[in-house]
Amino acid sequence: MLTLCSRKLPAAERFSWFRELVARDMAPHDIVTEHVSDFPASATLLPLDGGIGVSSVTFPAMQSIRTRRLIRQSDPELWMLALIVKGTMQREQGGNRVDPRPGDLVLYDTSQPFWASIATDDSAQSIVLHLPRRAVPVPEQALRRLVATPLPSTTGVGALLGQLLSGLVSQAPELDAGQIPRLTSAVLDLTTAFLAGLCQADGPQTGAARKAAQLHRIKSFIRSRLGDPGLTPAAVAAAHHMSPRALHYLFREDEDGRTVGEFIREQRLERCRADLTDPRLAGWSVAAIGARAGFSDAATFSRAFKTRYGMPPGEFRRRLGGRQARKPADRLG
Repeated sequence: MLTLCSRKLPAAERFSWFRELVARDMAPHDIVTEHVSDFPASATLLPLDGGIGVSSVTFPAMQSIRTRRLIRQSDPELWMLALIVKGTMQREQGGNRVDPRPGDLVLYDTSQPFWASIATDDSAQSIVLHLPRRAVPVPEQALRRLVATPLPSTTGVGALLGQLLSGLVSQAPELDAGQIPRLTSAVLDLTTAFLAGLCQADGPQTGAARKAAQLHRIKSFIRSRLGDPGLTPAAVAAAHHMSPRALHYLFREDEDGRTVGEFIREQRLERCRADLTDPRLAGWSVAAIGARAGFSDAATFSRAFKTRYGMPPGEFRRRLGGRQARKPADRLG
């Protein structure tokens, strides 16, 4: 969990900070507000697995516009499901218009233009679920019909989903990394049940999409745990409550055609390749770089790296290590 607050900055820098935060963690927007000279805002960010995340954002009255130009500039291809906590809103997207109030849920798509106006005498707050399109096993065309429309949020699955999002934000400080995979599954399963029920989505297309979403979650799980030497196909299967055979079958059906073990090794080598050219890790030994990515034996790491990239990791670092510039640090992160 990461908590950020604009009050840590001088008043004149707060609006630009918020705009950059939205662009980085959601998608680029044009923001119009009367509070440019002093923009009091805060955000709590809870990353889950598979590129899924939950954010709670508090901000003053404003208008937010996402244009075709901004979509061409950057599109994370996310469905955003927002729970309105405080303030009132008007939102337009895809020919639809909705006026959600506190307690309402509203869906929008970062890949389509939209306009939103948030009114409040004090501050507004929304809890937003970030969902990569690949992770949602519901046909996109069906979901697009739901953007900027009234969604049931006071009874049934919608009410449960709203409570889950609120609970994730309030309990975020108490969560540990080991609980994230199961929480991710719970969030995605409940959200899928909610959206699929609204779309009445079913059939072979949904089944194929469900498999693609499951594979996306598993690959993201692997990438987030490369440093664990115990990351094996059996461990991955156990973490996702499936048999090793089912996991291998899922990977065999993938268009990449790689086994689970091959994917883990390839991702570890890619991590090492990036770390060897990172100036922030210039003081780390080659063996430590390998261990950081889950290679517990230096000789095994060296052989695998040479096979993949045509030279030992030490030589690769000497040739290419100075070519990558350091990224500026986030002032508040």
